Amino acid sequence: KSGLDPGGAWHAWGMACLKAGNLSSAREKFNRCLKPPMDLNQLNHGSRLVQDVIQYLESTVKPILIADDDYFTTLRELEATLRTRSLSLEMMCEGKIQHNSYYQECLFYLHSYGTNLAIISFYMRHDCMREALLHLLNKESPSEVFIEGIFIPSYESGKLHMLENLLETIDPGLESWGVYLIAACKYLQRKNYYHILYELQQFMKDHVRAAMTCIRFFTHGAKSYTELGGKQTWLLKIKDHLKVYLQEVSRSSGRKKMAFTFRKKMSATDVSRHINTVDLQMEVTKFLHRCESSGNSQMTGSSLPTLFGNNNMKMDVACKVMLEGKNIEEGFGIAFRVLQDFQLEATEVYSKVAKQLVKQQKYSEIRQLLKCVNESGVAAKNDGDNIILNCLNEFKNIPAEDLDNLIQDMDSDENKIQAYVMCNKLRSAYLVSVRQEKTRAVQLVQHVRQLAENSGDDVVKAICAQWL
Repeated sequence: KSGLDPGGAWHAWGMACLKAGNLSSAREKFNRCLKPPMDLNQLNHGSRLVQDVIQYLESTVKPILIADDDYFTTLRELEATLRTRSLSLEMMCEGKIQHNSYYQECLFYLHSYGTNLAIISFYMRHDCMREALLHLLNKESPSEVFIEGIFIPSYESGKLHMLENLLETIDPGLESWGVYLIAACKYLQRKNYYHILYELQQFMKDHVRAAMTCIRFFTHGAKSYTELGGKQTWLLKIKDHLKVYLQEVSRSSGRKKMAFTFRKKMSATDVSRHINTVDLQMEVTKFLHRCESSGNSQMTGSSLPTLFGNNNMKMDVACKVMLEGKNIEEGFGIAFRVLQDFQLEATEVYSKVAKQLVKQQKYSEIRQLLKCVNESGVAAKNDGDNIILNCLNEFKNIPAEDLDNLIQDMDSDENKIQAYVMCNKLRSAYLVSVRQEKTRAVQLVQHVRQLAENSGDDVVKAICAQWL
């Protein structure tokens, strides 16, 4: 009469019937106030009212097993169980859930009014993982339901292996689980749970992604190559994963279609290239580990460069290898291979190394660097000169004798003149200028005279004027 919502009253009446053990009457009352959810795949456990019913039924489970204790089963419970069975629920757990009428009642309410997540969570709570998985598949629930309802509870309770075994039993090729497994990997990566991620990738036989995870284990958090030296087993694991992947690709290439749809693919060429990178990184690691152990290491940077980074980082590796050996020659071979394999800008790297050597006042090492560059067989004509010019551009205070030695090592007279001018050694610039072909010599001497005039060097200005 007052127009109030009767839902609350029906719910209270239904709960009273449940508590009295009158299951069939409770169903009738709840039918008037409970509604199935609009979206079965929403990420919650359904309405509060349904959750209250399930909570009560689970807390009141009576240890009555129809199979064993027929004598104690009341007619009402037997009737309710038979009715629930006739609902043709797709899967039933072996054991207690299948037989206990209160569990059956839970399933009736969950299937009638609950979300897929609520049903799956119920199965998981009662150790019916297989049923949870089959329900997920049958309803084609989204991956979020798998993560929330099955995956998180599995690894949190230490049952990841059990989950993996069941996934394989239901579908040995794992194809029907592909979407769910990839979603689980992304979830673990977001959470930084890399050990569980690696375990899962190995189970999925997703060798390329497993190799990528091993790269992270190798590089992450290392502050020195001494530390990386102790993590070299990860490099071996990367190689193992990539080799297994290559074998699988070559085996499946004979077949019409490659079965691994959800596993990461990579061309055989790329895989071989990555294996070479790992081999080279192993060499770099052993070399730099040895240098650090013998106390030769001098470069300290905020991040540790490896060959798994971008090109700038690879260039840093090449520099580090050259600078940290006993001398430039010791590390040049490995550095040169790094430059060649990754097609890096060699002159830029050599200039960087030379500048570092100037800072360390190792001028003889710069000459050794130039010798190595020239003997490498791939240096362009002016590479050595450019390395010296780049150095002089930045450092004007190199001792006179070392400076002369460096400039004398240059190939081109034009470059020598430029170098002398940069260091304000106008007399030396004049002496090289007058040795050139007559027309060019006139231009160069005029240029030197102009510079001498600008800088107030009357002596050099007079010499130039006299020659001209």
